[in-house]
Formats: sequence, structure tokens, C-alpha cells
Amino acid sequence: MNELTTSMLIGAGVILLLAVAVVILWLRLTRLHASHERLLAQLAHADQGQDQTQILRAEIAEVRTAVENIANHVQHLQGRTEELAQQQHSFKDADPQAKLYSRAVKMIELGAPLDEVMRECELPLAEAELLFSLHQKN
Repeated sequence: MNELTTSMLIGAGVILLLAVAVVILWLRLTRLHASHERLLAQLAHADQGQDQTQILRAEIAEVRTAVENIANHVQHLQGRTEELAQQQHSFKDADPQAKLYSRAVKMIELGAPLDEVMRECELPLAEAELLFSLHQKN
């Protein structure tokens, strides 16, 4: 009977050991499953981040292209403005009468009297009076 009891105790110990091993394995499996779920969530979040990054990169490329186009347009407009200013300046220099009128206007704005403007700019009375009425400070 001693051998039977010993065998039963050994069997019970083996069963108990197997039960503890099963519980430990079950706990580890549960932790592993939770870690797996967290990893899947992180991967999904990372995929969303990559998608968002690609969208932002595309938007930045569009903005960069638009800024380059605007810069080119501004540069073109600056060149055109300079051309027009040069044309205007050459027109002004080409007409000697325009020089006289410009000088007369300057003199009027500085407060010169009518007879001095007529004499210095060789203007008739009617033209000098017209310039005075247009440009004299009130």
C-alpha cells in the first residue's frame, strides 16, 4: 500500500505540476496576446502616420510649385515694370516741351510767381495760368 500511495502522490504531484504549468502558459499566452494587440494598434497608427505624411508631402509639393510660379510671375512683372519705366523716362527725355512743363510745374510747386515761370520756361500766359490753376497749392 505504500507503493500505491507513493505512486498516487507522485501522480498527484505530476498533475499539480502540469496544472501549474498550464496556468503559467495561459498567463504568458494572455500577455503575449495583449502585446500582439498593442503591436497591431501601433502598426495601424504608424500606417496612418505614413499616409498622412504622404498627403502632407504632396501638399507641400503643390505649395512649392505654386510659390515658384508666383515668384516667376513677380519676376516677369518686375522686368516689365522696369521696361515701362525706361520707356516712360525715354519719352519724357525725348520731348523738350515736356521738360519745360515739368520744370514749370516744379517752379509752381516751389512758389515761383507767374511772370518768372513764363520767362524761365518760355510759356505763353494762357499755358502758364492753366498750369498754375492745376498745380498751385491752395
